[in-house]
Amino acid sequence: MAVSSPSPHKSRRKPKRAVNTTSKLNSDSTAQTVTRAPSFPLAAFLWPARGGSVSQWELLPLILMAVGLFRWAAGLWGYSGFEKPPLFGDYEAQRHWMEITTQLPVSQWYFHDLQWWGLDYPPLTAYHSWLCGTIGSLIDPSWFALFSSRGSHDPTLKIFMRATVVISEYLVYIPAVVIFVRRFSRLSGVTAWSASVALVAILMQPATILVDHVHFQYNTVMLGFVVASMSSMLAGRNLWAAVFFVAALGFKQMALYYAFSVFAYLLGSCVFPRINIPRLMAIAAVTAVSFVALVLPIVLGTLQDVRRGIDSRPDIDGPRLPLPLFQGLADYMDTEAVYYPVVEQLVQMVHRIFPFARGLFEDKVANFWCALNVVVKINKYPAELLQRAALLATLASIIPPNLILFFRPRKHLLPFAFASTAWGFFLFSYQVHEKSVLLPLAPMTLLLAGSQGLNKNTRAWVGFANILGCWTMFPLLQRVDLVMPYMVLTLLWAYLLGLPPTSLSAYFQEGSSNWVQWATFFIHGAFYLAMGFWHVLVMFLPPPPDKPDLWVVVNVGVGAAGFSLCYLWCLGRLVAESEIVPRSWFGKKRKAKTQ
Repeated sequence: MAVSSPSPHKSRRKPKRAVNTTSKLNSDSTAQTVTRAPSFPLAAFLWPARGGSVSQWELLPLILMAVGLFRWAAGLWGYSGFEKPPLFGDYEAQRHWMEITTQLPVSQWYFHDLQWWGLDYPPLTAYHSWLCGTIGSLIDPSWFALFSSRGSHDPTLKIFMRATVVISEYLVYIPAVVIFVRRFSRLSGVTAWSASVALVAILMQPATILVDHVHFQYNTVMLGFVVASMSSMLAGRNLWAAVFFVAALGFKQMALYYAFSVFAYLLGSCVFPRINIPRLMAIAAVTAVSFVALVLPIVLGTLQDVRRGIDSRPDIDGPRLPLPLFQGLADYMDTEAVYYPVVEQLVQMVHRIFPFARGLFEDKVANFWCALNVVVKINKYPAELLQRAALLATLASIIPPNLILFFRPRKHLLPFAFASTAWGFFLFSYQVHEKSVLLPLAPMTLLLAGSQGLNKNTRAWVGFANILGCWTMFPLLQRVDLVMPYMVLTLLWAYLLGLPPTSLSAYFQEGSSNWVQWATFFIHGAFYLAMGFWHVLVMFLPPPPDKPDLWVVVNVGVGAAGFSLCYLWCLGRLVAESEIVPRSWFGKKRKAKTQ
């Protein structure tokens, strides 16, 4: 009996295995029938890794090496301000911040020679500049010698500066994206292979490479902290989400584009499904402590400089300029008090970070206000009126998505809400820069890792937003001789995802087409044709002498219209996914069929 009993036990398990194997084979064959041929080139490149034939721990290093190679290759081109005096562009700004943070006392960082790339970012950028400058000074102190190094184009310095961008990105942004994609794909029921395809698409996003690795910036550090905050929300670690978002704000003030969504989700998670006061108090306390830790080195450095008798505003370059801002402080505070230098330092820092005195916009950007200025010259109106108009318009655009996120604090809604809110800020807020388009593009591109993220509808809209975003930055890139990397990186990404102008697979290849797909194709097609025709005009037809900015104005108008559609699409998807309105409004039969 001891020998015979295992025999029937095994025989009963064999049919189950056979059924399961048959079912698995049928499902696999069905999947292969549906996706017998990869629907876009990026999927074809990763096709051998499907079905678990390649371990994720083998595939991930290959992905990171490939995207790193493209980043370093992009850095072989020039950069913003190369041999272009008098200010030499953003490259010189970043180098200069490294020298002032390493060569000057802390109390002078936000006061020093504001006419020559004065520091105008939050403290974490200053600390990052100090770290990079300290390491660079060990290699060659002449790179960061105050005054004498201005406009330096040492080839070795260029290699070092490019390396700081790549290393910073690999330390912050890329780990955050890898973890987010893994968590978001699991939450959405996406296979590991599809998540790998989405990861490559996200890391090969052309706008981030063009701005950070070609034009020369560190925006991905800030974006990495934001993605880490979103990833912490997916994991249910709300305290870490607050810490990471404070770090994002501490690196670049543009992270405020996401502040309402972070606040709405964290507050909503404390209210629904039941009120959780301890969680709310913990989040508030951690946020406050994080902000204190952020500014503490500035405060302690200022107090130490006061004790050493160091003036925060010495006459280094020319006469000392009067600062009315601090004359107002003197009316309410004792200028001889111990705390006054700290208050003065913090006020100056805020004043530098939020330059409201510069006006509604400085350059032509593809947002609502620049587009409106083509029809109505809004610059003739008082600055206070324009600030209020920008505030009201921004609030009107960002309140709806964040109300939804507050009442429906669901994890899968985060990219939709973050993207909708960032689009609202980009279109309507004050002092928008061309590179600010990275902020709505980042969470919108993360949708590729979600449910149906690689299907034709999502891929078409995410691809359209990214290509349009690169196109709107073309005037900026053209001014600094970066046309070639713009063309190569944008067309490469379009090719990898099967997007126009290289392919139409994002619209028609997968299955039968319906009226929504045709409508999307015609809308996007009109914009793609306009972008292509615009490039032809810029290349072969100079603008009229009396309208030298004609082509830039056209770029602004087309870009603002396209970005408005992206905002509406993200908001519409947010409403649909949140189920805050009846499903029947979006077609109950179609929803059931999709499921």
